[in-house]
Amino acid sequence: MWDDGRHKYNVSSFIGEIDEILLGERFSAFDQSTLDNLIGTLRQRGNSNATINRKMAALSKLLRKAHKMGDIHSLPEFRRQKERAGRIRFLERDEEARLFAAIKSRSEDAYRLSVFLVDSGCRLGEALGLIWNDIQEHRVSFWITKSGRSRTIPMTERVKEVIKLPAAEGRRPKGPFTKLSQAQFRAIWNDAKAEVGLGADDQVVPHILRHTCASRLVQGGIDIRRVQMWLGHQTLSMTMRYAHLATNDLDGCVVVLEVPRCGGSDSAAAKPESSPMQEKNSEPVAAKAKVRKSSKSQ
Repeated sequence: MWDDGRHKYNVSSFIGEIDEILLGERFSAFDQSTLDNLIGTLRQRGNSNATINRKMAALSKLLRKAHKMGDIHSLPEFRRQKERAGRIRFLERDEEARLFAAIKSRSEDAYRLSVFLVDSGCRLGEALGLIWNDIQEHRVSFWITKSGRSRTIPMTERVKEVIKLPAAEGRRPKGPFTKLSQAQFRAIWNDAKAEVGLGADDQVVPHILRHTCASRLVQGGIDIRRVQMWLGHQTLSMTMRYAHLATNDLDGCVVVLEVPRCGGSDSAAAKPESSPMQEKNSEPVAAKAKVRKSSKSQ
């Protein structure tokens, strides 16, 4: 049901925990009270609403599959728990420079992957799953994604540098980052972040590079819809987490809403001055009028 990778591992852990709570009980119906009791137990164990939502999403998918196959004959209503909007952590430029330098000293491949992640904004699994055919004419396509929707984005200049196709000498890897596994990259990442003084920050994980990319796009004035397309978010609400970073874009609204003042000194001040060209052109006209008036009086 789930593709191989970290997500499948997490889902398996969730299902195992749920099975433990339900004491391995077999059932032909999964009613609302069973679900409510399960959620209550998870909350007692210290699970946040966000974590509960992820676990219920896995359970819902599993139960829908069982219902479709006829193993159970009823399904409860899965209500999404309200999640608290947390602060989004992203890397400042100097943090990125220090962290990437420490990563590069440990592994050139891990450094190349880090640059690719922060400039493309893709997920770690999406980058590791790339093959060379996914890179065509300065663009990269992600076919295996969390949302199930493929997307293609252009590459920055430094991504083009770190993702160059290797010379055909010996056996080349299947893709630009296939030499690395998630576990290897995370181990290098954790060592490097500890070296540069970020070891105590539990938000500085590889996924922060995706947040950093999104934040830089929004701060750079890219509209939220295009940021959604770039990141491959399934819904706009996921991208709206970054919208508050675009505060400078509101300055133009003031210009539109300003009411022009008229009358008095303001009106005089607002009157446009004549240009030197206008003054130059008006002189011959005034002179001709004076000549006509003089000849008429004679």
